[in-house]
Amino acid sequence: MTRLHRIAQFLLKPITRNGVFFFMMYSLGIVTALIAPSSDRVDFNSDHFLYDNLFLELFLDTYLVCVVLALLPHKVRIWLRRLLYVFIYATTMADVYCYWKFGSTLNPAMLLLVAETDSREAGEFLSSYLTPDVLFSPVGWIVLLIVIHAIVALRHRWCRLFTERQHLLFEAWKDRTRQRWQHVPVTLISGIAVVALLITSAITSWHNKVEMTRMMTAPTIGTIEHKLTAADHAQFYLPIYRLAFSIYSNHLASMQVEKCIAAAKNAKVDSCSYTSPTIVLIIGESYSKAHDAQYDYFLNTTPRQKKLERTGLLTKFTDVVSCWNLTSFVFKNVFSTHVVGEKGEWCDYPLFPELFRKAGYHVTFLTNQFLPRAKEAVYDFSGGFFLNNPTLSEAQFDTRNSQLYRYDAGLLSDYDSKVKDGQITIDRVRPGHETHHNLIIFHLIGQHVSYRQRCPDNQRVFTPDDYKEHRPELGPGRRQMIADYDNAVHYNDSIVTAIVKRFSKRNAIVIYMPDHGEECYEPDRNIVCRNHSAEVDWPLAHYEFEVPFWIYCSRSYARLHPAVFQAIKAARRKPFMTDALPHMLLWLAGISTKDYHAQYNLLSPEYDASRPRILKNKADYDKLRPKEK
Repeated sequence: MTRLHRIAQFLLKPITRNGVFFFMMYSLGIVTALIAPSSDRVDFNSDHFLYDNLFLELFLDTYLVCVVLALLPHKVRIWLRRLLYVFIYATTMADVYCYWKFGSTLNPAMLLLVAETDSREAGEFLSSYLTPDVLFSPVGWIVLLIVIHAIVALRHRWCRLFTERQHLLFEAWKDRTRQRWQHVPVTLISGIAVVALLITSAITSWHNKVEMTRMMTAPTIGTIEHKLTAADHAQFYLPIYRLAFSIYSNHLASMQVEKCIAAAKNAKVDSCSYTSPTIVLIIGESYSKAHDAQYDYFLNTTPRQKKLERTGLLTKFTDVVSCWNLTSFVFKNVFSTHVVGEKGEWCDYPLFPELFRKAGYHVTFLTNQFLPRAKEAVYDFSGGFFLNNPTLSEAQFDTRNSQLYRYDAGLLSDYDSKVKDGQITIDRVRPGHETHHNLIIFHLIGQHVSYRQRCPDNQRVFTPDDYKEHRPELGPGRRQMIADYDNAVHYNDSIVTAIVKRFSKRNAIVIYMPDHGEECYEPDRNIVCRNHSAEVDWPLAHYEFEVPFWIYCSRSYARLHPAVFQAIKAARRKPFMTDALPHMLLWLAGISTKDYHAQYNLLSPEYDASRPRILKNKADYDKLRPKEK
């Protein structure tokens, strides 16, 4: 029994030596999880929930910290605990404050915004947001916990203030209590309880610890994002973990930003003929080719684009795929002149807007997704950090928007206002000619989930009843989901054709390219959105990587550039992957640079149609596709 007592005392020593620390930090973790829950998407701003292994994993983590503290000399332990108190409480208060004020706990985007804030902006923030009502917010619970902590920590000092009689009475009470329980092996029972909790918490927490380690040792921010697509990804359930994750994510992003900046400095343009005075690139979002009436969908989801196609000015391409089914990966590959299969990474090569700016084009970027903001998912942070970095943004763009909109029509109004106030200038000299050269990029929210939020109520045209005949196997809920998606496609049709209309009277060319495909209960597929499986099979490639793609030439453009117009028509059935888009754009502009390669240009006679189209850097699309009989 003596040996068991010693083992029990040994196991309890980390807690007994750090009793206040253990109790208060465990309590802080529980309180924080209750008032600022985590999220299973690790964007810390939606689908909040109480982490299911919170109590056990928190016990394990707190105990392990106490083990480290217990091994230190007494004086060192005291000062380290004090430093930990300051750091943990401060981090927790910041985390809870952000959740209360911005609807998001600490995340990489928020940390990036803080890093880019100067002293004046910081002072304005503190004076505007740190008001007395903070104490009556959820932050007040943390403040209350700090007060309780102070009272508990000072209990021994208060005991010394007792009168001698009160002190003697207190000691007598302790003696009686000790005698009453002396036959009960409290230490042994406590030790057994600690062992049981440690074993259980270690088993239940093992997976999360492994995933957290993998996340915090990932080589790139893209790798982190890809890991987050797994259903069982790491849960950074404490503010200090979220802070560490945010710091590491920013570190990885900064490494790629530095490479991008170096590539931008080395980028050179030899000459430019301004073949296409106005080039418009529309980047859509989550667009299923299987739901596009231009590609024979049974509902007329794209009536306006079909009408444009009938004019002969819009050329539909039939064999186009995206290299990834994640927006951020697509953006990095599409904006970089690097193509899949070349040596190096995307960030080692110039971004095509940089080359356009150096050639003398006015570059406009209007996005309804990638603006820096506190409440931003990791996916948006990963996709937008190289667009929002001040140095890279200045290198790429002359004009940008500063506001996001619920619907994409807001981007059209934003564009119109910028034209009106002179930020974007397209002055005609004579019909079909302009004095300014423009590259204008519209990045839409498109059909991004949640689909019902992507179409105004007064523009819905499809209902669940429209699918009874073609999809009788689906229940009402799933038919409603498909109707919501198709309404978003129909609304997107109105947006892209409205953009085309704004350039139809000019010497302009418009390219439309969604970032990736989407699934919405396709036949024999029980999937909504995308399946980020490590393996890519044919159904996945078919629905999530095939994308609609078209090029529109205004009448004046088609008349003034007949060779380009004919090249577009001749290429409409050629296989293409969108990572090579920059090379086609450079050719359309007439930009001569060492970073242009004709074999990647879909419209060039030298185009290499046999180039493998590798999806997610692992699967050859053309080898997956069933051979036609």
